Amino acid sequence: MQYSLLALDLDGTLTNSQKQVTPRSRKAIEAALDLGVCVTLASGRPVLGMEPLARELGLFSHNAYILAYNGAQLIKCETNEVVWERTVSLEAIEIAFAYAKANGLASLSYDHEGIITEMPDDQFVHKEAYNNTIPIRRVDDLLAEVTADQPKVMIVGEPSLLVTAQKELQPLLGDKADVFFSEPCFLEITAKGVQKAASLDVLLSLLGLDRSNLMVVGDGLNDVPMLGIAGLAVAMDNSSDEVKAHAHVVTASNDEDGVALAIEKYILGAR
Repeated sequence: MQYSLLALDLDGTLTNSQKQVTPRSRKAIEAALDLGVCVTLASGRPVLGMEPLARELGLFSHNAYILAYNGAQLIKCETNEVVWERTVSLEAIEIAFAYAKANGLASLSYDHEGIITEMPDDQFVHKEAYNNTIPIRRVDDLLAEVTADQPKVMIVGEPSLLVTAQKELQPLLGDKADVFFSEPCFLEITAKGVQKAASLDVLLSLLGLDRSNLMVVGDGLNDVPMLGIAGLAVAMDNSSDEVKAHAHVVTASNDEDGVALAIEKYILGAR
């Protein structure tokens, strides 16, 4: 089988523990691009947290895409055009932020430079900033700063507290938004039905491909739906057993060039 669309998660997958793409992974991706494979970076990160890596990999001069905000926004790299987008309403955002404030949890959104939040010292806000290599800006009233529908917003905190938050917040939001985990300390609020898998189905249609042409590599719970639609689903060795159970094969960890090994074996080795 020749895989024409390669979707790569970033954190815990393409990037290692130092949030870097290794030379071997860069070389494998470049070789795949040269073969005409459409490479798509698929992440929960905002666009501004993905663009530097996309440029480092040379995606803006190839047939490549950025799938940001866990699938809420799909961008064609060659033209920097948003080709598909779903946003969460201000009404839903207000409900989510009010819940977070009432329960002492940090909520955050993004502006054109980085994270905006009322709780800039929160350790999990700092983790999100570190993951994306973006700054944090403190605001007095987060809702006043968010004046339009957004691809996503987040509530962050101790995992045990967020389990309760998800159970309580989803009924409050009803059909206005979805509430799900990207990491145990990250609770994401998006429009209904937004996930990486849905955006990849849109992209497959745009490219005239089907799911059998799709190879996915991921490690997180938010990667499970896109692993589920892939012709070849590859889990990282650093994934949980739950994630591995949804994969066809397991590659090495993100600190052992697992993405490069998978590309070399299943894309480059098959040509």
